[in-house]
Amino acid sequence: MTSPRYPRLKTLLRASLCGIAFAFGGGGAQAQDKVLNLYSARHYQTDEALYANFTKATGIQINRVDTDDAGLLARLQSEGAASPADVILLVDASRLWRAETDGLFLPVKSSVLESRIPAQLRAIDNGQGSAWFGFSTRARVVVYNKLSVDRENVDTYEELGDAKNKGKLCTRSGSHPYNLSLFGAVLEHLGAERTETWLKGMVTNMARDPKGGDTDQIKAVASGECGIALTNTYYLARMMRSTKPEDRAAVEKIGVVFPNQNSWGTHINIAGGAVARHAKNRDSAVKFLEYLSSPEAQGYFANGNNEWPAVADTKVANPALQALGNFKSETIPSAVVGRNQSKVQQLLDRVGYK
Repeated sequence: MTSPRYPRLKTLLRASLCGIAFAFGGGGAQAQDKVLNLYSARHYQTDEALYANFTKATGIQINRVDTDDAGLLARLQSEGAASPADVILLVDASRLWRAETDGLFLPVKSSVLESRIPAQLRAIDNGQGSAWFGFSTRARVVVYNKLSVDRENVDTYEELGDAKNKGKLCTRSGSHPYNLSLFGAVLEHLGAERTETWLKGMVTNMARDPKGGDTDQIKAVASGECGIALTNTYYLARMMRSTKPEDRAAVEKIGVVFPNQNSWGTHINIAGGAVARHAKNRDSAVKFLEYLSSPEAQGYFANGNNEWPAVADTKVANPALQALGNFKSETIPSAVVGRNQSKVQQLLDRVGYK
């Protein structure tokens, strides 16, 4: 489904730090009811429909700051209590966990969110509510060159570190949050000693030093530079739906594996949101998070941006996701995956995973 074009609802924050609170809704109850200040690390054009429809349904105007996850978190830290942010959207479990640990989120009690978002896709509730909620998921899959690699040699994550795949593996940086999250899940399954051995095997199996993003890994496998690689599914689905002949040709040359279907299941990562610790428009912020769990919004995540919805009964009409098919996903809580990232980074440093 192609989302219609909507006007871009983005207000640039140009006020000085001391004037931010007034400029973004610090002026009374009426302002608080009609404004939402959103810090977003999501850079997907199809999300425009989400924001436009929320404003249409509620009358709440969205002011947006768009940058990457690291930039958003650094900004929140520097702004402190003067921050105008009401809602934070991030695209990885490790980043959500880090922001929670740094005290940047306000826990939320919401029966709507608790009934719609599975427990493993939200922060652990210690009695005050969940600090963040996952609203969409992406599976971290293995892609392989159909001419040079047999599928049965790459149908588990563990095999990426096996000697039979020496010289075939390509990945982005091991310290990228997408990989930190996967490795954090594997650490939970295998323990520190076996995970270190596995990571060392992956380093030995590299066809080249880690570089680029997930799309680059897919193209490298298609070109024959690599035999196997890791990617999040929404990058792959994007290429599957592309109108560019070179993208479609690349997809034809690769196979896709959802690893560990006979054991713990394929690792999934999340994109999620939270209410900012110093939110001035808290009611609007909670309304927005609840809206992201609605059937309409969940449909946009799936059909517009090639992500699997977090709400299980969402109707998915995305042909690429349908073509990828059903799979068994792991059930480790995303909060645990995020918590493991520091340990994983130590292991990466020890084995020389760049």
